[in-house]
Amino acid sequence: MFISTESHRAMMLRRRHLIAISVATLAGLPVALAQTPAPARLDKFTVAGWSKPITEVTPLLVDADKGFYRAQGLALEYVPGAGGGDAIRNILSGQADVAFTDPGSLFAALDKGEKLRAIYDIYPQNVFNVVSLKKSGIRKPADLKGKRIGVYSLSSGTRQALQVLLHQAGLTESDVTVVVTGLLNFAPLLQGQVDATAATDTGLLVGRRRGLGEVEVMEVGSFLPVSSDLFVVREEVYLRQKDVLRRFLRAYRDAASWMIQQPAEAAALAGKRAIDGSDAELALEIVRTRNASSVSDLTRRQGLGALDVASLQKAADVYRQLGLVQQRIDMAQVVATDLLPGR
Repeated sequence: MFISTESHRAMMLRRRHLIAISVATLAGLPVALAQTPAPARLDKFTVAGWSKPITEVTPLLVDADKGFYRAQGLALEYVPGAGGGDAIRNILSGQADVAFTDPGSLFAALDKGEKLRAIYDIYPQNVFNVVSLKKSGIRKPADLKGKRIGVYSLSSGTRQALQVLLHQAGLTESDVTVVVTGLLNFAPLLQGQVDATAATDTGLLVGRRRGLGEVEVMEVGSFLPVSSDLFVVREEVYLRQKDVLRRFLRAYRDAASWMIQQPAEAAALAGKRAIDGSDAELALEIVRTRNASSVSDLTRRQGLGALDVASLQKAADVYRQLGLVQQRIDMAQVVATDLLPGR
């Protein structure tokens, strides 16, 4: 009888788990303390992030505490970036196995002829927005004309989101002044260095926590309801490393599920592992907000990570209409669902 490598690994893990429970029982220890031991050999696996290790990526930061990836035989590493474009460049250069990136950065890379596959929808909700102070008089996309608009970086999803919003008013980037502000982009808004800033829902939480006051918020999802972030790999990696990718997605699904079920614990661990986790109350707010963006009607039916091909295709078509990409992108050829862990 043929047994696949993955099935053999799972069988061995279960056997070790039963042995651990038996040893704990004989020693008079509570069985709950007998954790599934990690495999003796761990496969190195590197995630290229769009950000530094911040609270909202807690599922990728807590393996030393929770062991989700070790349980799947993986030694996880996180490579920070300054935007989704950075994450994709890091997988194209071989610095990482998978990119944590936004659809706009994926579309841009595909338009340049890169062979990539989207394998997991991290945040099926669109979390991007453009924020201005009430006193600025900016209420709608058309009001952005002639204004200075902050973005995290020129390779970030915030810039892509701004371009989508401008398009709703018949505007382009040439009608505004784009200012790179970095991740903490609400300080320049408060200081009058920009008139509005493109951000995310969690970025807005941080800004409000730091005295942002009354603001106008234009949600990009109202115009383009598409995923905010995906796990993306090179097609060569997808074809040759399916076993390790399946194990990674299973581990990430388990970590994301834990964060949804135990937000207080996740926020507490963010205080240890994330560079912005020192404010416990804010960390919990960020965790809960990101949990909400991790689920959708589709994920409730099919499990976390389920990919909506139709929604991604509509977004790719909009990007072509905007002139952000030149080629028609067939997302049915890009999206791969066979690695998803399911429910």
